[in-house]
Amino acid sequence: MGVKFLSDEWMKAVQDSLNSNQAFKGAAGSQIAKIQQVVTTPEGEKRYWFKLEGGQASLGSGESPDPVDATITQDYDTAVGISKNELSGTAAYMSGKLRVSGDLMKLMQLQGALGQMPAALKDLDVDY
Repeated sequence: MGVKFLSDEWMKAVQDSLNSNQAFKGAAGSQIAKIQQVVTTPEGEKRYWFKLEGGQASLGSGESPDPVDATITQDYDTAVGISKNELSGTAAYMSGKLRVSGDLMKLMQLQGALGQMPAALKDLDVDY
């Protein structure tokens, strides 16, 4: 049995997988970013934050403890599609399924690291 999508266990598993993946760490390099994620689910909003600093990823539940560079809002199906690598963040944004407020240029600079995430997370057993 896998970890439940968007649960605290999922966040820890994602964090561990990213931080043990050399391709992700290499692509992340010295970039620094703090992103708030908002996923609208049938049960209401699920919020978590993603921080990239010093080649390490951190994830946590709720509101970011630090000011964020951008907030990404999407519905549950879009979040699942991106997580399963069936939909790219860029395609979701272009089709209006994903909304960004804040520093869009900062997100564009992260494309290399974000592009490594599907490969880094492919072995994660997730229950959607």
